[in-house]
Amino acid sequence: MTDKIEKTDAEWRSELSDLAYRVTRKGGTERAFSNDSFPKGPGIFRCVCCGAALFDAATKFDSGTGWPSFYAPISPDAVDEREDNGWLMRRTEVVCARCDAHLGHVFPDGPPPTGLRYCMNGVALEFEPADAS
Repeated sequence: MTDKIEKTDAEWRSELSDLAYRVTRKGGTERAFSNDSFPKGPGIFRCVCCGAALFDAATKFDSGTGWPSFYAPISPDAVDEREDNGWLMRRTEVVCARCDAHLGHVFPDGPPPTGLRYCMNGVALEFEPADAS
């Protein structure tokens, strides 16, 4: 992983859409089924804030929740996890390891091989098809 990216709140606000800013920089959540229109096929899901590679499309699955879900990050150091006790529940928040963007949460109810469900906000991700490189 490269060095941490740090920007002022004003810089993030000027670079992101209103929804992407609210979700990634303020810990918000987009509505279910509002942003899961990513193309199917091989590719990489990157952080909308810094471009870091976060998830391989091969690990994406339909969880039925309305948010893009993956069973593993692209590498163990791509994301960081933090305890989240907001909204009167105990969850594990997932953030980009490079820029600390809020991505979503991870739950222990995913498919094999990990049994994990990384439930991500679609607005926090950009899809790069495999043939785009």
